[in-house]
Amino acid sequence: MSVSVRVIPCLDVDAGRVVKGVNFENLRDAGDPVELARRYDAEGADEITFLDVSASSGNRETTYDVVRRTAEEVFVPLTVGGGVRSVEDVDRLLRAGADKVGVNTAAIARPELLSEIADRFGSQVLVVSVDARRCPDGTVTDSGFEVTTHGGRRGTGLDAVAWAARAAELGAGEVLLNSMDADGTNAGFDLEMLSDVRSLVAVPLIASGGAGTAHHFTEAALAGADAVLAASVFHFGTLTINEVKDDMRRAGLAVR
Repeated sequence: MSVSVRVIPCLDVDAGRVVKGVNFENLRDAGDPVELARRYDAEGADEITFLDVSASSGNRETTYDVVRRTAEEVFVPLTVGGGVRSVEDVDRLLRAGADKVGVNTAAIARPELLSEIADRFGSQVLVVSVDARRCPDGTVTDSGFEVTTHGGRRGTGLDAVAWAARAAELGAGEVLLNSMDADGTNAGFDLEMLSDVRSLVAVPLIASGGAGTAHHFTEAALAGADAVLAASVFHFGTLTINEVKDDMRRAGLAVR
């Protein structure tokens, strides 16, 4: 029995509103997160991901409130990421109603954080988000892909494929692989990067960044993604979740 490919709308939340831009710039308002989450739940989303893109900790309480209100309204798993820096942050998000928590920058600074979270809550709650780009001139990694931070604006010199594999070894239950080059462009997922990570990582792999057509999602699943994630194509009505699932079914993929 093959595992069903999950389709996951992603809500980038800034100060309590959903926003979306291209390559994390020129953000525009896309609505109320609780309303959008409710709509996606009704439309057949398999999970919903919230990313708190307002880096300032002053907006933290807003995020907990959004998570609490959403958890009361939707019945699919809810993953929340953005600004998670400690085991305590994970604990608070889980108590607010998150099912899984995404960790990114803090794990790059201190990889042991992944083991601490997995040891305390179990790997199933821990999603490592890898914001990766093709290496710009002057940066060399073995895979040709580099981990970035700060919404893709800052390179780390870390090999993205090796980091994804290490994160899984340290306890991540899933890897969310986001192509910063493709983000918001609607030109398709970075299939080469996906298949490179797939070759080294056994835990579930979520493809993110670049979806523009229903078939882009199918291509990502065929390249090895266990789940496919997108934002603007769903928020602005370009595609429905059913259209994505129908395309996958036509390609012989199992969907829920």
